[in-house]
Amino acid sequence: MPGRIRAEDVASVKERSSIEDVVRDHVTLRPAGVGSLKGLCPFHDEKTPSFTVRPTVGSYHCFGCGEGGDVISFVQKVEHLTFTEAVERLAAKAGMELRYEEGGGPREGGTSLGKRSRLLEAHRTAEEYYTGLLLDRTRTDARTGRDFLRERGFDGAAVEHFGVGFAPGDGDALTRHLLQRGFTDDELVTGGLSGRGSRGLYDRFRGRLVWPIRDTTGDTVGFGARRLFDDDRIAAKYLNTSETPIYKKSTVLYGLDLAKKAIRDDRRAVVVEGYTDVMAAHLSGVEAAVATCGTAFGVEHIKILRRIMRDEADQAPAKVVFTFDGDKAGQAAAMKAFGQDQRWVAQSFVAVAPDGMDPCELRLAKGDAAVAALVDDAVPMFEFAVRTTIRRFDLETAEGRVQAMKAVAPIIGSIRDASLRPEYTRTVSGWLGLEVEQLADAVRHAPKLVPPDEHERRPSGTDEVPEPGPADAPGLPAPDLRDPVVAAERQLLQAVVQHPSQFPDAVLDTLVPEALTAPAHRAVLDGIRIALAAGARTGSTAAWVSAVGEAAPVPVKPLVAELSVAPLPVRYDVSTGLPPKRYLDSLVVGVRDAHLGRQIADAMATLRRVQNDPDAGPDALRERTTSLHALELERVRLRQGATS
Repeated sequence: MPGRIRAEDVASVKERSSIEDVVRDHVTLRPAGVGSLKGLCPFHDEKTPSFTVRPTVGSYHCFGCGEGGDVISFVQKVEHLTFTEAVERLAAKAGMELRYEEGGGPREGGTSLGKRSRLLEAHRTAEEYYTGLLLDRTRTDARTGRDFLRERGFDGAAVEHFGVGFAPGDGDALTRHLLQRGFTDDELVTGGLSGRGSRGLYDRFRGRLVWPIRDTTGDTVGFGARRLFDDDRIAAKYLNTSETPIYKKSTVLYGLDLAKKAIRDDRRAVVVEGYTDVMAAHLSGVEAAVATCGTAFGVEHIKILRRIMRDEADQAPAKVVFTFDGDKAGQAAAMKAFGQDQRWVAQSFVAVAPDGMDPCELRLAKGDAAVAALVDDAVPMFEFAVRTTIRRFDLETAEGRVQAMKAVAPIIGSIRDASLRPEYTRTVSGWLGLEVEQLADAVRHAPKLVPPDEHERRPSGTDEVPEPGPADAPGLPAPDLRDPVVAAERQLLQAVVQHPSQFPDAVLDTLVPEALTAPAHRAVLDGIRIALAAGARTGSTAAWVSAVGEAAPVPVKPLVAELSVAPLPVRYDVSTGLPPKRYLDSLVVGVRDAHLGRQIADAMATLRRVQNDPDAGPDALRERTTSLHALELERVRLRQGATS
């Protein structure tokens, strides 16, 4: 059985793994105040960013869906890994050798690779093997693959850049190669590299040109393979890796690892239809090109691109360009993409070459500049949708014109920018040969277009960042942040979690759980006091946050993550990057003052009861009076200290 990773090694992995770098593999972040970064959440669909990262404290939190934690929990959730697998993955990236508690390593032989890492390593090895065969001039069987690429304008440098390879026709050449390198039968079958038949294992891809399909971090998770030989017993021109633990075709885009920087920098994505189209676009200078892998462009692909291109409602519009063949299939694909247009904040465009060529054919026929011009000259998606729809009708007849009007009215009405609708109404009325008022009336009464699975989306208005609610602490009542006292408690806990060095021990000692009114806040303070007692404040801020999270009761662990990244409502000192000391002091004073106020109110109520109790003697009255005066005096000293 695998041994537990040593606690000190887990801590080292956290220290050496930049949460900012890890998150940026999946989300494009932008500054959001001192020490904070913000982007679109990878765990739920949103149009206004609510996913916040605080690199100095090593934490993230989404104020929309409530997900939060440290770098390990992020990798766990975004890549669907166990805790051990996430630690091993981060350790591998950091070049760390993990140690395990007595009882053995993660698997026999002492290797520190978990299941996912083993599958990724098998795919990396397979990619090297395939590419090596394609580039090996002594391999005559790979010549057909080299000729195929050369005929389309791709040389050896392009092969190496994109990792294209050749799968030999031998029944088990790759399988034998991987088994010799220590991979098991089950790993090869589970990863989709081999199949299992009556005679044993066989290669999944044989006699084909193969393209590595990589995730956003650059790891190869699958392959796309094209038929080269007429005697290939599999009829399909393209064959893709089947669904595996590391490959989900609905969540990967070919070329995204290479396109990610251009998409992020230019806030523009270009969606093409095939592997060679991606290659042609990149080599033509359109480096933001990606393609789907054996499936239609869908909702999950939209979410991935939106996070990378910062497709946010409060930013200047991003741009997504779809290129389609000019045939009926291409037009159908474009209309399907238009059906998902409302999911974007970005402006959607369609690029179709006049003669119907795809980017690869266009580059070969007219050069790199023609591919770049194709993308630059793309027309708005809704304009393309209108023109495509109109073509179905005979505009020479009154009936055809009316039917076309009814078909395009919902499209015009669905244009997100309402200021464009009147102009398009005038333009389209001219295309139809109708009066502007007639089409405008049809647009006003037309049903709104919605994506096919609109019912699965969250209710209207949930793109806005909600106030923290019951998800703050499952099982505990949600703090009512409309209460100024509760809001002050929240800010104080944020400050202590994010800036522990700004609070001397003597100050923190004055804070007791009873000083806070919200049960969830008291539970967090318990975690803070335990972490303080353990000396956690002497380490880094990230280590401190981790210690508080571990010490806090389970129901409030998500709340600790939220507090570690939530922005404080104050202007930070530019020179120190810290909140003003006066502000921090006022939080402590405010919380303590409110606590004393509650204690004084309780003491006065008790005194009144004693005064009205005929059985109470003078000693009881004196004791209650003395206690009340002591509390009032303490409150006076607190307030005087705050103003001195």
